[in-house]
Amino acid sequence: MNKVIFKNVTELQSNSDKRFFKEKVDIYIKIVAAVNKKYNLPKPQINKNEFIEEIMRMGIVRNVEDVDDLKNFLKGKMYEQFMKAVAYVLENEGLLRPFVKTLSNESRKIEQEEEKNRDAFTLVDLFCGAGGLSLGFKQLGFKTLFANDFDSLCIETYKYNHMEIPSSRIICGDIRELSHSIDKYVSEEVDVVIGGPPCQGFSSANQHHRVIDDPRNELYKYFLISVSRLVPKIVIMENVKGMLKVANQVIEDYENIIVNKNGHTYSYRASYRLLNSADFSVAQSRERLIYVAIRNDISEELNIRPDDVFERISNNNKEGERYILRDALEGVRALEPPHTMNFGEVDTEESGRKIDVNPYTGMENGYLRLINQGRKIPLVYNHKARYCSLLNYEIYGRMAQGDDATSECIADIMPYSHRNDKFKDKYFRLYEDRPCRTITAHLRADCHSHIHPTQARALTPREAARVQSFPDDYFFLGPYLKTYTQIGNAVPVVMARGIAQVVHQILEQAGD
Repeated sequence: MNKVIFKNVTELQSNSDKRFFKEKVDIYIKIVAAVNKKYNLPKPQINKNEFIEEIMRMGIVRNVEDVDDLKNFLKGKMYEQFMKAVAYVLENEGLLRPFVKTLSNESRKIEQEEEKNRDAFTLVDLFCGAGGLSLGFKQLGFKTLFANDFDSLCIETYKYNHMEIPSSRIICGDIRELSHSIDKYVSEEVDVVIGGPPCQGFSSANQHHRVIDDPRNELYKYFLISVSRLVPKIVIMENVKGMLKVANQVIEDYENIIVNKNGHTYSYRASYRLLNSADFSVAQSRERLIYVAIRNDISEELNIRPDDVFERISNNNKEGERYILRDALEGVRALEPPHTMNFGEVDTEESGRKIDVNPYTGMENGYLRLINQGRKIPLVYNHKARYCSLLNYEIYGRMAQGDDATSECIADIMPYSHRNDKFKDKYFRLYEDRPCRTITAHLRADCHSHIHPTQARALTPREAARVQSFPDDYFFLGPYLKTYTQIGNAVPVVMARGIAQVVHQILEQAGD
């Protein structure tokens, strides 16, 4: 069971397990429907015996007796749709199998066995979120040994998109409970630990006490405990710009780590820089505070300091292309936002679909070639317009690019005009000829601050994900609005890739 995406239908107990099981079946159905829409496949013949054999391989049932449980759980219409979708896959193996293999326990086990035997630098991702930082390192060849987050939606998204990692090593849990025994999950040598522990206690920062010790920052302390247990060669820690107030205290904590392991005494040198994703060819201006810590033996062997790492990162990106929002938005089809509330899970031609045909091949635009790594991706995920009231629809339509809540063109209908001092940035129509403003988790609440530059609607989750440099086939699970949270909290993938490139070079220099 430790390699799986599906639990057996008879083992579903919690509401969460049941919800995710049903969502994955729905994803399977919608993927097949989208591929069918693109290629107009002939209607398949449903063979019940072949269907049962296939869902056994997927891990959904163990035997014929479990099929009735599946039928009762999915109810009539969804069960029939699923049978038909599986029949399409069985009759069109070469075409459809690659699209649904992440939803098969058998396929995952094969890929995980290959990954297990692959020689590569190793990685542990703490506070992994939806997996942006991990994906950037994966694209440079790193092997993830373990990933952890407290958010079950993030873990499901991570698990879905990282099928090469056994589920037993993608843990939804509290790091306060995991950190002291993390080496029980990870027995291998770890080259790199990455992660972005949430830190919030900055408001009272001053020189007379260590604000980093504020109880609101305790998760950061458990990140350090995990580092001291795993003793990686390099640590990459990401955080918000506000953490600059305590940056020197963080450096002090890293340099206080002293670990005795296998007859060696290990310590760390650390440094930090404020980096902007736009400097990594991401179509977004997003500042993030990055910490680099290097273990003493690596630092001494290569005569390299953390500041040298940042210099290499900077030099690597000096000649990089600069991209703008228009580059990220190219090719996704125009949508009309729904004006009916609670419409987020409903698929329509006008407002978009959770899974749809990608009208863009991925090859005509330099930015999309960059984020999709030159792949042609036939389907696009999470491109659905969110609810927009008729009032906001008119506000969006009147605004020009760069307009905010104080614009004269909407003064007569702006509901917050009497509080422009506080709500100036609540509404903003994005410039298409500049890098996008920072994508944040607040988009879950509303997207008034990220109005599409040419359409009277907010950015969709897919458009936000493109701005965050996720590839078009990176799928975000969970309720519609919560996908914005996962995307907004992520590290831009291409930025992570740029950091990973330098880390990889250093580890290669260090050898064994």
